[in-house]
This record gives sequence, C-alpha cells and structure tokens, in this order.
Amino acid sequence: MAYECDGATIETDEEGYITDISLWSRELAILIAREENIEMDDDHWEVVNFLRNYYEEYQIAPAVRVLTKAIKKTLGADKGNSKYLYELFPYGPAKQACKIAGLPKPTGCI
Repeated sequence: MAYECDGATIETDEEGYITDISLWSRELAILIAREENIEMDDDHWEVVNFLRNYYEEYQIAPAVRVLTKAIKKTLGADKGNSKYLYELFPYGPAKQACKIAGLPKPTGCI
C-alpha cells in the first residue's frame, strides 16, 4: 500500500503506517485521515501535534493509556480521557492518531 501525495508516492507497511516518517506532511495527514473517515479539525490536530512532539522527545509512539495520561498532564482532564479521545479517533486514539501523525504503530497495540 502507498499514498499519493503532492506528486510523491509514500510507502506504507501492511497496516497503512508510513515507513519513512520524515516524509510526513499536513497534506499527507489529511489524506490518511480521509482514508480513516476522519475530518480533521483543531481538536484532531492538537492530538496529532501532541503525538509528533511526544515521539520527537521519547522516540516511541505511546500506547493509549500512556497517551491519555500524557495528554491529561499537558492539555488537562477534559482532553486527557478515553471518552474524548475515542470521539476524535473512534478506531483507537493511539493507533489511529499515530497513523495520521505519520508515526509507527504504538507499542502494545494489536
């Protein structure tokens, strides 16, 4: 599988995660989100940008529990909870948001 974005072919693994995270762009994120049936808004971007910053700092894509706790600590309890995150990313906040953020599949996700 691959995405066509801005005249480039972006390769993915068998689950749709891009294989070269340096090729990620906002345009690619929007394309991946559409494939995931998500219309990106400011709340989605806040989580995606949080994940990209988290990955840059720790070099790991967090599983959902770690993600929820980290968002709660940084963005507050109203956003750092499963209900809110699953409303944004119904197929798994860590898994789906990491895919859109151009990051590897989170550790511990099936």
